[in-house]
Amino acid sequence: MVSGPEIELLTVQFVIAHGEAEGRIVESVEALNRGFDLISRKPHPEDPKTSIDVRFIEVKGRSHTGEVALTSNEYHTARRLRKDYWLYVVFHCAAQPSLNILREASRLDWQAVTKIEHYRLRQDSITAPVCRTTNRNPLGKNNCR
Repeated sequence: MVSGPEIELLTVQFVIAHGEAEGRIVESVEALNRGFDLISRKPHPEDPKTSIDVRFIEVKGRSHTGEVALTSNEYHTARRLRKDYWLYVVFHCAAQPSLNILREASRLDWQAVTKIEHYRLRQDSITAPVCRTTNRNPLGKNNCR
């Protein structure tokens, strides 16, 4: 079985190769936490130092098929960059990769995922304990067991 980091590496390599096959210059910015993984530029045919098209690409890969999720940073970057933000999803990346290219990813039907960061205890649970002591001496004896 291919693990998460291996899938990610295979997926990014596949997308870079795809872009280069289209004549694009693809730069990895994964380590910079910019809200996307790659910058893909299509050079102007008469001036290769000038780009006629720039894509900010977030890459997602799955060993088979399945849902994908964006981090909060990726989602907000997609909203900010709008038509310049591309989502490249690669399914079956360990066997026979299939690339799904989505432009303006922020317009897709994203569902917010809630992550539990804290647990809270209601006041009535605190004021109705199994045992309560009013002894102010922390070393003193009480009836709680």
